[in-house]
Amino acid sequence: MDTGNWSQVTEFIILGFPHLQGVQIYLFLLLLLIYLTAVVGNLLIFLVVCLDSRLHIPMYHFVSNLSFSELGYTAATIPKMLANLLSEKKTISFSGCLLQVYFFHSLGAIECYLLTAMAYDRYLAICRPFHYPTLMTLTLCAEIAIGCWLGGLAGPVVEIALISRLPFCGPNHIQHIFCDIPPVLSLACTDTSINVLVDFVINSCKILATFLLILCSYVQIICTVLRIPSAAGKRKAFSTCASHLTVVLIFYGSILFMYVRLKKSYSLDYDRALAVVYSVLTPFLNPFIYSLRNKEIKEAVRRQLKRIGTLA
Repeated sequence: MDTGNWSQVTEFIILGFPHLQGVQIYLFLLLLLIYLTAVVGNLLIFLVVCLDSRLHIPMYHFVSNLSFSELGYTAATIPKMLANLLSEKKTISFSGCLLQVYFFHSLGAIECYLLTAMAYDRYLAICRPFHYPTLMTLTLCAEIAIGCWLGGLAGPVVEIALISRLPFCGPNHIQHIFCDIPPVLSLACTDTSINVLVDFVINSCKILATFLLILCSYVQIICTVLRIPSAAGKRKAFSTCASHLTVVLIFYGSILFMYVRLKKSYSLDYDRALAVVYSVLTPFLNPFIYSLRNKEIKEAVRRQLKRIGTLA
C-alpha cells in the first residue's frame, strides 16, 4: 500500500452523543452531578477506611483500594467528556488520546483484579473461617493489592505500543464518548487485524479469567452457605457478599459485552450506552452500594463525623 501521500493525524474529534445536541447543557449538569457524587463518595470511603482502625481488616482494605482506583478511573474520561459537552471543538491530541486509553484500561484492569481479590477474601472468610485469620493477613492483603496495581498498570502497554505505530491519515472523528481501542482502531489507514486479535486475547484473558475466578469463588461460597443450618446464619453469610456481588454484576455485565468480541464493526449507540454503564454509572453507584448496604462503614462515617465535630 502506498504511504507516500498520507498525512499523519495529530488530533481526534470525539463526537460523543451527536443525536443529543439540543440537550448538551442538561447532559453536562447531569454528568457533573454524577461525577462529583462519585468523587466525594469514593473519596469518603477511602478516607474513612484509612482513618478508622476498626476497618483495618482485609475486606475493607480491598474496598478502600477499589474506591481509590475509581477516583482515577473516572478522572481518566469524565472531565474530558464534560469539557466536550460545552465545547464546539471537541478535540483531543493523538498523545492525549493514547494516554486516556492507557489510564482508562489500566485502572479498569486494576478494578477487575481487586474484585477478584475481594471474591477470594470472601471465599476464605466463609468457606475456611477457622483458617481465615492466618491465611488472609494484612501483609498478604498489601501484597495482593500491590500486585493488582502493578498488573493493571502494565496491562495496556502492548496495546498502546501497537496503536502508536499505526498510521492515521483521516478521517479523525471518533464515534464514541471518549478515546477507546475499538473506535480508534477503526480510524487507522491500514489493516488492524493484528491489533484486534491482540486486544481480544488480552481482554479475554484479563476479563474472562478474573470473572471465572470470581464465579468459582461464589460457587464455593453458595455451596458452603447452603449447608449452614440456620436461616439467620445464611442471611449473615450472604450479607457479607451482597455489595461485592452487586458491583461485579454491574461492572462485568457491561465490559464482557463490550470488550470480549473479535470484530471491528459494532453498533455505535449500543457501545455508547455500555460505555456509560461501566465508565460513569458503576463508579457512581459503588459508594452507595458499599455504604448504604454496609452497617460498619455507615457507623465508621458517623464516628469520623463526630470526631471532626468534637475537634471543631
